[in-house]
Amino acid sequence: MRHEAHTEHGHHHGHQQTDHGHHGHEAHQGHQGHHHSPGASWAMAAQATLHCLTGCAIGEVLGMIIGTALGWGNLPTMALAIVLAFFFGYSLTLRGVLRAGVDFRTAFRVALAADTLSIAVMELIDNGVILIWPSAMDAMLSDALFWVSLAVSLVIAFLVTTPVNKWTIGRGKGHAVVHQYHH
Repeated sequence: MRHEAHTEHGHHHGHQQTDHGHHGHEAHQGHQGHHHSPGASWAMAAQATLHCLTGCAIGEVLGMIIGTALGWGNLPTMALAIVLAFFFGYSLTLRGVLRAGVDFRTAFRVALAADTLSIAVMELIDNGVILIWPSAMDAMLSDALFWVSLAVSLVIAFLVTTPVNKWTIGRGKGHAVVHQYHH
């Protein structure tokens, strides 16, 4: 079954249950252990990357703002931004999986499996762009360069991470692991 069809299955779940008893639910349960064949769509990969980017961006921006406002040096500011990016990235996935009724330990493992590679690539690219952008590391919160370099670095990170997520989803890894908990 193609991944897009499985994704759409969740959206039609209510209609299937109404029209065919519990058939929709049984069909969904049958796919929980299913690993998707290579061929995850670009749309699925972009959606997974956007989800990851949301958490990363919250953490990254917050870390850069805190470190810059407190007058910290580049290394501690960047370290804080990276830690917060992982924290918020995992937190968004964890929240979604917990809503599916999964216990915290399982949900935490799912979040780690789903997001670690995606967040790591995103942070490597995002922070790499900031490091090589002339004067970006020295920009203050009131400087347009601070905000422009941060925004551009997140866009580039999205563009680089999307193919990584497409590859992992196609192998039944990454955000494909989270998908089985979404109803």
